[in-house]
Amino acid sequence: MPDSAPADAASVTAAAEAMVTRDRLVELCSAIVNVPSPTGEEVELAALIAEELSKADLAGQVQPIDDTMASAHGRLPGAGDGASLMLYSPIDTLSVGSESADVPWIGPELRPDMRPAADVRGDVVIGLGAQNPKGHAACVMAAAEALAASGARLEGDLLVGFGAGGMPANSRGPGLADGHGVGCARLVELLRPDHGVIAKTGWAVSWEEVGLSWFEVEVRGSHTYVGSRHLLPYRNAIADAGKIIEGLEDWFPQWTERHRDRLIAPQAVVAAIDGGWPHMPAFTTAVCRFWVDLRLNPRTSSEQAAQEFGDELDRLAGSIGADVSWRQLVSVPGTSTSPDEDIIQSSIRCWEELTGVDHSPIGGLSGATDANIMRTLGVPTARVGLPKVSPERLDGHDEIDFQLGMNAVDVVDMERLTKLLIRITVDMCGVAS
Repeated sequence: MPDSAPADAASVTAAAEAMVTRDRLVELCSAIVNVPSPTGEEVELAALIAEELSKADLAGQVQPIDDTMASAHGRLPGAGDGASLMLYSPIDTLSVGSESADVPWIGPELRPDMRPAADVRGDVVIGLGAQNPKGHAACVMAAAEALAASGARLEGDLLVGFGAGGMPANSRGPGLADGHGVGCARLVELLRPDHGVIAKTGWAVSWEEVGLSWFEVEVRGSHTYVGSRHLLPYRNAIADAGKIIEGLEDWFPQWTERHRDRLIAPQAVVAAIDGGWPHMPAFTTAVCRFWVDLRLNPRTSSEQAAQEFGDELDRLAGSIGADVSWRQLVSVPGTSTSPDEDIIQSSIRCWEELTGVDHSPIGGLSGATDANIMRTLGVPTARVGLPKVSPERLDGHDEIDFQLGMNAVDVVDMERLTKLLIRITVDMCGVAS
């Protein structure tokens, strides 16, 4: 720690930015990637993050949720009575990183980028979650470390949170918890920040997120035997489900266009289907179920979404005479922070100062994040994060698919995001005299 701390915002920012190194970002990102943390199993990673925060004099702590799920947090105490700011990133990964859990649903094989093992190729780190969410978590850690190492004396507290259960996921199995922002909610309730920044994919500041509603649809038919199809009443639930799914897939773009507004273009998908006995193809099932994720504009209520979805499902079922029912499983409202709020204005101002260009928000968003949890709990929140790695930074890749976009991160981009988080922190927390 320096003998004397900088005394004004510009010098505090410069001193902290000088502490940011690509080597440290690679080290942090690699260490986080190397610890598996699928949703519901983050306790080992939370312990590692808390340990690293404590080494940097950031009072690292683990916040247990159950035996296998935990978040981590730290604090750089302010020297005055300024507003507190929480820099936040989730830490759980969408997939598990093992063949038994992921294949064939993730693809025909588990590629190297889908495994929790960091592979550093120049300025690119590859491995499960290297960009989303773990590259973002590394940037939050690096920003807080740099401010602490520079001797920055802020007026308000800098809080850093690393939440378990950030993925939109129900329990993967017995003994594991659901996601949907459970770790973020507990961190906010514990730390009570005045403002928040969530580090999540997208190199621009945004201030609203879609919500989501999940539906389970049940299509009923007759359980019978192929040898009796022509002799007994016959209604194939799987065939009816297929027709209804096809109709919904045609309807989803209409949903998007009806509810497109401001930064949001809410999408929808049929994501899973289940019915019948794979070991007995001679017998039809009485029931086929499928599951839908319908994204919500912040100005669309869960009740309105359920009404519109139910009406369309009734129409599709009626058109073919199918026996169908449905239920809503999960609903997370979309949220918005006023663009006039200090945290949004500060984030945009700092982004423009860092980049030297006018800020333009990303439109057509349909990704839900823990920003919804923060805003619902009363924390004005900005979102800003890393761009997807460009194909030219990855030899042999002509395009970046969904998984590789989450599993590869450019350290040059990480350095830029870390410096932006430092600037927002100094601007929002203030500098103690």
